[in-house]
Amino acid sequence: MKKNLLLPLLQVVLAALIGALVTLSVVKYNESRRLIRAKYADWRKLNLILEMVEKNYVDTIDRSGMTDAAVVAALAELDPHSVYLPPVKLEQSEEELSGNFEGIGIQFNVPNDTAVVLEVIAGGPSEKVGLMAGDRLLKVDDKVIAGVKFPQDSMVRRMKGPSGTKVTVTVKRGSEEIPFEITRGRIPVHSVDAHFMIDDTTGYIRLSKFARTTYAEFKDAFTGLSGKGMTRLLFDLRDNSGGYLDQALLLSNEFLSRGDTIVYMEGLHRPREVYRADGNGALREVGLSVLISENSASSSEIFAGAIQDNDRGTIVGRRSFGKGLVQEPVYFTDGSGVRLTVARFYTPSGRCIQKPYTADYDYDIYKRYSGGEIFSADSVKLNTSDVHRTRSGRIVYGGGGIMPDIFVPMDTTRATTFYVDCNRKATQMRFASAMFDKYTARLREIGDYTSMDAFLSRIDVAGQFRAFALDKDGLKASDAEWKETLPYLEPQLKALVARYSPLGENAFYKYYLPVDNTVEAALQESILK
Repeated sequence: MKKNLLLPLLQVVLAALIGALVTLSVVKYNESRRLIRAKYADWRKLNLILEMVEKNYVDTIDRSGMTDAAVVAALAELDPHSVYLPPVKLEQSEEELSGNFEGIGIQFNVPNDTAVVLEVIAGGPSEKVGLMAGDRLLKVDDKVIAGVKFPQDSMVRRMKGPSGTKVTVTVKRGSEEIPFEITRGRIPVHSVDAHFMIDDTTGYIRLSKFARTTYAEFKDAFTGLSGKGMTRLLFDLRDNSGGYLDQALLLSNEFLSRGDTIVYMEGLHRPREVYRADGNGALREVGLSVLISENSASSSEIFAGAIQDNDRGTIVGRRSFGKGLVQEPVYFTDGSGVRLTVARFYTPSGRCIQKPYTADYDYDIYKRYSGGEIFSADSVKLNTSDVHRTRSGRIVYGGGGIMPDIFVPMDTTRATTFYVDCNRKATQMRFASAMFDKYTARLREIGDYTSMDAFLSRIDVAGQFRAFALDKDGLKASDAEWKETLPYLEPQLKALVARYSPLGENAFYKYYLPVDNTVEAALQESILK
């Protein structure tokens, strides 16, 4: 690919530094010198305070702890995404995007002496048994880890372990305590969760993150689908939190024509740098629908913005998260590091992807729910004063995030009381695990959807689940409620059970997509075209 597509970030840094040096005029020398001295004095104050504390404080101090606290406090004065990462967190961050590890497949933090699950890795051991984001971790085997100031790195070590070994993790969900026996496994950092043909001409690819292997995985996926007759692609970036910029550039390049702008970045100390397509992409003629959600961020927004502003495809779903910051990593010899924001990303039409840093920035997604944006396009608050135009002249608005061309609200109409209760207790996922235990030998033999359809029909998945919910969780649905719930519940049950076969994640999405209203909207749009 051309050099301007993947310009190394180091060149940008060097260019900015050299530019700053060569433009310093003789006339401004004395003024610049005074400015430099003033800045030095500001930074020197921090060192003086730390030295004073060390020499005079009444008790022994923890140098490392104070240094970390000072760095965290200093970075907190910047944007919400410039952060200090101690060694454990930095290692986890690096593993997530570029490595493999063995364990149970969750991410968590410890805000108030109790670990809270932030993410359950798709296809990992924890997801298969029913752990959910928001669960509070109480015990690992018999060891209590909640409310006892248990070190976070020790929690990680207890949950990690060789593949095939078992660990019991007890969580608190609402008012209930639920033990989950989890068989550890190798957690691959795959980007492509699923890829298959929806019909004779429409392919589907779901991408969970932009990791180091993303482009290679995506290329393998679309090559296989193209060989099966794909002329249109549904590219699912919902809940994709982003990752490496170069991978977003490579994927965008596959769809765009020579010279099309993909994205540009600019900051106070970073001159504008524009990335363009080279025209050698293999999918320039393939019809494209990009699915996004309120949790699609960073590199996924770069891709969606490039497609929308170049009028290359249709964006379907809900307004994306709004994280468009260029962050440079800085590593220290103790294993810690800093992620520092140095510029912002802008779509080809000039929209800033980054949403404003409001006082309630951390609660923005919650506000979207409470304000009704997730359920109605009329409730979306667009900055109509920040007007931009796509290549064909269509109006799009800045102010943060990507607003889809086709808005699809979250569907709550099918959420009966029985269904909500089952979700709260993860009854569906625990049922699927029980079905795997019961039919292990048969499930391991199934490698095609015709055989899977026949198997699921023969074992009466829905009927067994209704009995399981009553027996294990005391959840009972009236005949009327069961009839109302079944059309939405049964595809989910089939998807969860089929996932335990060699068909894996492809089977999950294959069975679940028929009740996915965003996919339905994208397919309908392609028919109208």
